[in-house]
Amino acid sequence: MIVIPKQDFPLLEMMPIAVILVNREGKVTHANELAQGHMGTSLRCMSERHLSDFLQPSSEVETMLGRALEGEIVADDAFCGRHNHMPYLLHFGPMQDQQGVVIGLIPEANRSEVEEHVKRHEMAETVARIALEMAHEVKNPLAALRGAAQLLHEQSTGDAAEISAHILAEVDRIKERIDTFLQVGPRADTAMTGINIHALLDDVCKASEHVQVRRVYDPSLPNLWVHETRLRQAIENLWVNALEAESTRITWETRIAPLVALPGHQGMVVELSMRSNGHPVPVTLKDRLFEPYVSNKARGSGLGLAVVQRVVQEHNGRISLKEGPGYTMFVMHLPIVREG
Repeated sequence: MIVIPKQDFPLLEMMPIAVILVNREGKVTHANELAQGHMGTSLRCMSERHLSDFLQPSSEVETMLGRALEGEIVADDAFCGRHNHMPYLLHFGPMQDQQGVVIGLIPEANRSEVEEHVKRHEMAETVARIALEMAHEVKNPLAALRGAAQLLHEQSTGDAAEISAHILAEVDRIKERIDTFLQVGPRADTAMTGINIHALLDDVCKASEHVQVRRVYDPSLPNLWVHETRLRQAIENLWVNALEAESTRITWETRIAPLVALPGHQGMVVELSMRSNGHPVPVTLKDRLFEPYVSNKARGSGLGLAVVQRVVQEHNGRISLKEGPGYTMFVMHLPIVREG
């Protein structure tokens, strides 16, 4: 049985998925804000109307409601919204008092997106473990090698001095590559702080004669509780990526995303997007864009977007790529959490 006492209906607003409650006749008694958004109407307009007025096919809605009222917990992906024609996976379950049914709605598009983010998260965790192992296995011997090369250089002349200088330069180059790679590795706990995301964007992204920057900010956004240095790094990487794609127009937009749910988070979500008109992402790279060392640039580490993804994951958020005629957009979703 699914326990949702009537006095706890306000808690439904904190749930990260759309939820509708119906009585034994299949008529809506409550729907949280996410569900109202999907159905395209208000709770007032939904109340006392049959669930099949909002979801189809009606026969399947009736079948699943009947099974849930008999005590089953069932799910099916054969439904779509009547007004938006969006396909949904629906979960039906009986309420504790047997006087109604709880229905959870998961958009099919969201499900595939979540699955993709899960796969990317698993890949990022694998890379992070490799980076951590590299830190232990390589950096200490490399430091010893550099110390020996430095000593040799100080005591050498002629060809030996030139060779030792070359060794020092190569060791420093290797160390720089390792330090860059370690940016996608696990980070030690960092002090969180409340920041104004708009001030951070303005500080990082400066307009120039070659780039027009447009800002579409939601002034009602609260301060975000984040690792400021790491989030700044992620924003800088997105900004540099857009400039390297020869963008001349870049738009930053912030807003509350009421229909977005993040796993493990039961509050509101902020959406931060960067839209640019630079060169599009090559088709061959789209599926691997956030993996380390994936790049179409002749120069560069290929770690910029992998670092962005790692930072977003550290904040329990997610990032995705969206494209359209003449534009490329990176969309970042971050949870809004209370300070402390």
